[in-house]
Amino acid sequence: MHADWIVPDWPAPGRVRAVSTTRHGGVSKGPYSSLNLGQHVGDDPAAVAENRRRLMETLGLKQEPRWLQQVHGTRVASLEGVPVAEAADAAVTARAGEACVIMTADCLPVLFSDRKGMKVGAAHTGWRGLSAGVLQATVKALGSPPAELLAWLGPAIGPLAYEVGDEVRQAFIVRDAAAAQAFKPGKAAGKWWCDLHMLARQRLEAMGVSSIYGGEWCTLKDQERFFSYRREGECGRMGTFIWME
Repeated sequence: MHADWIVPDWPAPGRVRAVSTTRHGGVSKGPYSSLNLGQHVGDDPAAVAENRRRLMETLGLKQEPRWLQQVHGTRVASLEGVPVAEAADAAVTARAGEACVIMTADCLPVLFSDRKGMKVGAAHTGWRGLSAGVLQATVKALGSPPAELLAWLGPAIGPLAYEVGDEVRQAFIVRDAAAAQAFKPGKAAGKWWCDLHMLARQRLEAMGVSSIYGGEWCTLKDQERFFSYRREGECGRMGTFIWME
């Protein structure tokens, strides 16, 4: 495994494997350098295919991860050994060898495992999906009591790097007044610094998921390590994976 990739530090059972890639370890060039895993961003398809091949080889995956068509929604795909045909922003599985994957370049990937290592899941958490309930939908799809779940927050744009308009703030506080704690006044009137990690933690805790880990990486500020759509516009996508052996 590339030394720069992130392995979650959380007490998941031994059969549960997880990793979040960085921009290092592939063959892509230019703004996609080097481990771009996204086919939809304008990169050379042959380079993306080689990046994905290298990833599978490095992780020891015996079958292709179930790449999702992410649309900032709340649909959760249940992985049953076949490609996912419909757009979805989360995936869950109870099948060994099925790798859930979320691609990001500023949004927050959230991984889940039950304490017995019998179910895992992953959610793509931008502000739209987060406010609409993608984490709640993922927890429901896992089917385990929330107190029996572990959650890990991966790399995302940080709280002093993600400036949003008032409509984003209102989308959260209209549902939960406590969400106001995740917004600080921005550079201009009507602008706010948004803490995606805090918002995700609030949502998880409100559902009864109390074992939450990770959340210390900012994709925008660490240009050497991470792709960031807000910083670069044209860029690659990182992957955050979870599966059971």
